[in-house]
Amino acid sequence: MSTRKDIQEALKAAFPIMLGYVAIGIPCGVMENEIGIGPFFAFFISCTFYSGAGQFMMSPLILAGTPLASIALSIGLVSSRQMLYSAAFSPFFASVRKRLSVLFAATVTDESFGVNMERYSSDGAWDERKATLVNIFSMLSWATSNALGSALGAAVDLPLDVMSFGMTSIFACLLVSQLAGTTAVVVCTVSFIAVALLKLVGMGGIAVFAGALAGIVAGLVFEEVASHAGA
Repeated sequence: MSTRKDIQEALKAAFPIMLGYVAIGIPCGVMENEIGIGPFFAFFISCTFYSGAGQFMMSPLILAGTPLASIALSIGLVSSRQMLYSAAFSPFFASVRKRLSVLFAATVTDESFGVNMERYSSDGAWDERKATLVNIFSMLSWATSNALGSALGAAVDLPLDVMSFGMTSIFACLLVSQLAGTTAVVVCTVSFIAVALLKLVGMGGIAVFAGALAGIVAGLVFEEVASHAGA
């Protein structure tokens, strides 16, 4: 059972994510309303699907008349990176009961990954209960914001540039906070270059996934070379 202190610490850690999710969740809900998703289902989808990039992709693809199979494949490719996030936490959850591990893995996202990974590396008292609470608080903020945006619907007219700025700002802030070592710089640099090149050759949504993999591989190779050089 989580204590009041656990809840307070997790809420404090998750609060910046929650604020950011309000800024991008409401526009996402507005877009969902355009394809007929009401507040209740917007909340439900956000709790079960819980992929900001995927939900942002879903509405314009449906409005454009994209075949269902293509929509599912595109969103699946973009969201598949989250499996890597869950795998990265496996050492911290080796002795944790299955139900909590599954709940954590099902609720981790880009932002909560960054916050929890930083806490695990800097706070010896950080554990699976606090990490999972960070995920849940973030998810509830996202789901509530989507429901609110869907309820506002056509009454709100937010330019696509504003939505994109909100999403990009969150990633930029989390990226800066993670650039604490040479390996992180190598991973980010290689990922950035790989995604840019793959986009230029027309790979589309899969470029993000492939670029992230390239960055991870580069980071592993760099650490291996560095460890042998220092031996």
